Amino acid sequence: MAPTLNLVGAGHVGRVLGRLFSDSGAFVVQDVLTRSHDSARAAVDFIGAGRACVDVAALRPAQAWLLAVNDDQIAPVCAALAQAHDLRGALVFHCSGAKASGELQAAAAQGALVASVHPIRSFADPDAVARDFSGTFCGIEGDAGALALVAPAFEAIGARLVTIDATAKTVYHAAAVFASNYLVTVLDAALRAYQAAGVPEEVARELARPLAGEAMANVFRLGPAAALSGPVARGDHATVARQQAALMDWDPATGKLYEALLPLTADLARRKRDQH
Repeated sequence: MAPTLNLVGAGHVGRVLGRLFSDSGAFVVQDVLTRSHDSARAAVDFIGAGRACVDVAALRPAQAWLLAVNDDQIAPVCAALAQAHDLRGALVFHCSGAKASGELQAAAAQGALVASVHPIRSFADPDAVARDFSGTFCGIEGDAGALALVAPAFEAIGARLVTIDATAKTVYHAAAVFASNYLVTVLDAALRAYQAAGVPEEVARELARPLAGEAMANVFRLGPAAALSGPVARGDHATVARQQAALMDWDPATGKLYEALLPLTADLARRKRDQH
């Protein structure tokens, strides 16, 4: 018999995991707790299993507890659960990318096994994610006993687990910001600079597309050092200085972004030279 699972918080992530765990047989979804009965009922309907609850005290004992709440609610919700229920020997885990399993200290102090498992993808479309979750990378950390229980459950729904250092969880989460959010910011700077030179926005996108696409493809195929090209990689300091000055005259914020990227790019160029 699969272990029972109580789901606390049922936004997009909680609903998707609840459905996948239930469908795979990794867990028997038992109780689903949210702030309102309507949202709990909607979550249960999406999952296809479980009982809607709106009161912590109404939750039945379970072998596993998933806290799918906002990051700043993980610790207080865990404390409330530990006060209302006996969590000794239970698996308690959350799915935050920014917070580590240490947020579950209230449960751990009671004798629970704690972990965090962070699926590295967007959950904007829960139905689509539930359909194609298999192959999703998940950053995992926690107690050895907790990992022995939660890892097989995630593997059963097709997750590809990557062990991370809990003490560097915030740096790990920042990596995703660099790889996604800040990449967009840098590309926006490129498009605005093209437009400052008189290139229409739609044409600017076409000019940037092959440069950005080939650079990304080379990074993932060859590694960052080998993929680096341009004036910094060539050691063309005069061109770099002229570009920085021109950017500062045009838009100081963009000029400072260019300046901030120079030391890291120069270090990457040195690594490129060392490889040859």
